[in-house]
Amino acid sequence: MIAQTIAAGMTLALLATAGAAASEPVSGPKLVELVSGKRVYLAVPFGGEFPLHYKPGGLVTGDGTRVGLGRFFAPKETGRWWVDGERLCQKWPTWYKGQTSCFTITPTGPGRISWTRDDGSSGRARIEG
Repeated sequence: MIAQTIAAGMTLALLATAGAAASEPVSGPKLVELVSGKRVYLAVPFGGEFPLHYKPGGLVTGDGTRVGLGRFFAPKETGRWWVDGERLCQKWPTWYKGQTSCFTITPTGPGRISWTRDDGSSGRARIEG
């Protein structure tokens, strides 16, 4: 009985440790590996997704036509992306007035992340590819 209790306690401790590690922001080479060559689908208010394609070599393409962004600004654009420590950064020619934006990325499950932009905005996304 004591051995079973100890084994159960160790299992719970391992699961708690794995859960804590999964909720830490990704950084450096692991962050590059997470997004390079992948499509990240940002969840948008009122449903739908905004796809971003992070190409190897530092180009990122965004396409907001399916979520109706063409009414507000250029619906498609290609910018640059890079990793700066614990942050995924991107710069678009016209989106965000050409300013650099950086994000912390935290895995929340298989193919799922949460992000927080340097201005405090945050959201959820899924990754494919």
